[in-house]
Amino acid sequence: MQDIRKHYDELAPVRDRYRKRNAYYYSLLHKQYQYLIPENKRVLEVGCGTGELLNAIKPAYGVGVDVSPEMIKVAEGKFSGLHFLAGKVDDLKEEKFDYIILSGLLGELDDIQQFLKDLRKFCHPHTRIIIEYYSYFWQYILKAGEKLRLKTPQKIQNWVTYQDICNFLALTGYDAVKTERSILLPKNIWGLSYLINRFIAKLPIFNALTLNHIIVARPVVNYGREFSVSILVPCRNEKGNIEKAITRTPVFGAHQEFVFVEGGSQDGTYEEVERVIKKYPNKDIKLFRQTGKGKGDAVRLGFGKAACDILMILDADLTVPPEDLPKFYDAIRQNRGEFINGCRLVYPMEKEAMRFLNLIANKFFGVFFSWLLGQRFKDTLCGTKVLFKHHYDEIVANRSYFGDFDPFGDFDLIFGAIKLNLKVIELPIRYRDRTYGTTQIQRFRHGILLFRMCFFAMRKIKFR
Repeated sequence: MQDIRKHYDELAPVRDRYRKRNAYYYSLLHKQYQYLIPENKRVLEVGCGTGELLNAIKPAYGVGVDVSPEMIKVAEGKFSGLHFLAGKVDDLKEEKFDYIILSGLLGELDDIQQFLKDLRKFCHPHTRIIIEYYSYFWQYILKAGEKLRLKTPQKIQNWVTYQDICNFLALTGYDAVKTERSILLPKNIWGLSYLINRFIAKLPIFNALTLNHIIVARPVVNYGREFSVSILVPCRNEKGNIEKAITRTPVFGAHQEFVFVEGGSQDGTYEEVERVIKKYPNKDIKLFRQTGKGKGDAVRLGFGKAACDILMILDADLTVPPEDLPKFYDAIRQNRGEFINGCRLVYPMEKEAMRFLNLIANKFFGVFFSWLLGQRFKDTLCGTKVLFKHHYDEIVANRSYFGDFDPFGDFDLIFGAIKLNLKVIELPIRYRDRTYGTTQIQRFRHGILLFRMCFFAMRKIKFR
């Protein structure tokens, strides 16, 4: 520790010179963090140096800690609106943060496991840890850059890999949420650097050769209590399934409400919901008539009216059995994930449940979206999706990033969850034949829309 403190104290007066020399690299790094961390959050950076990264995040409350008093002195002179401490993170008073930044820090720690264990006292259940580290592939290139005075000298002693970090996280009660890799060409060569870093660096194989690797992690917390549940049932021409949606859904959670959103049916679905409400007065059932069009509009309306802790979607065709909903509830209550996505592509399906071309398309889009989003999605189009209402409220608050783009409703939730760094987990279900009505899926029209969703995700998430 003494050696590291001395090294960075001596480096503090010339730190700005190195940063100016590598302004292009640091601008890319700042953009990466600005994507991962929304503005106006409570942010702690351990190993903050002279504070430029912490300031770039624009936190509502930002705290920087560094072992070098000289670095902290420079940071305090630059950024009076932030709070800085010279010393170890143990010296910081115990308080909770929304995001904790560890930029290049793990490579310089004597005991990574103990450090991560001590960091938990600064985490609430929804804190995100942003761990950035250099790829092992760049080890000798970076050393050469330091000798040529092209790069800020660092006291790196641990060249950790993704597997190493995930192992440390598991040992100390954290869970890796997703990974990001960026910057293949850290120097600005006009035109070429833009092409390589924005596009080529995101492609398979090339992506593994990038300089900066990032892991977004979360503390694993067992909530240890029951939650109330809102079950949204978008319905159009589903009269024969309405009562079954109520009677077949098991009782679970502290309280249940059913939110039916009816979308201009021709078979008396709206009147059927009214009848069911009268027949089951002991059930908390709400009914709303959709004014817009499409399932996406129905989901936004229904979730906006929902009043419970956890939000669920149950498609009114009941091809995902209502009897499976307790599995989704258990998964989110036990904090196995924060966005629970149904998956129809594990168990065998009933004969007519999904047409062959639909099955092939779903498998293709699952692989493609997994690459685009950085988390596994085997089945993006399963209608059953579950998340906490406070997370949905955050998706709504940040919806301006994507805009009103999704007629399905699935991708507004999926992309929003990815942007919030929520832990996604897929829950396999048995996909059944519908027993009433006909499918409302238009294969070719909806297939074109799915390709539009792919290009949208490429532009706003992958190749941003």
